[in-house]
Amino acid sequence: MEAVATRNSRKTLVGTVSSRSGDKTIKVTYSYKVPHPLYKKEIRRKTVVHAHDEKNECGFGDKVEIMETRPLSKLKRWRVTRVLEVAPKLGDEE
Repeated sequence: MEAVATRNSRKTLVGTVSSRSGDKTIKVTYSYKVPHPLYKKEIRRKTVVHAHDEKNECGFGDKVEIMETRPLSKLKRWRVTRVLEVAPKLGDEE
């Protein structure tokens, strides 16, 4: 009998690259809204996560999709699956 390897469903997020901290590492910021406990007005919140960028293809301001993964370092628990939208670079006149 063959054992079929199935991957568990993992969390995916869409966020914006806010920093390129080191080699193969980026910081991704994703925003969400939560209601205020008393006044019920929606408040914008954000979370910053460190993600692994294997090909060093992401730049500042790019919109990326990241997926949860095993711990890769002290802070990295996410990896880039794809770049959804490339941010325009300064000085690029078309």
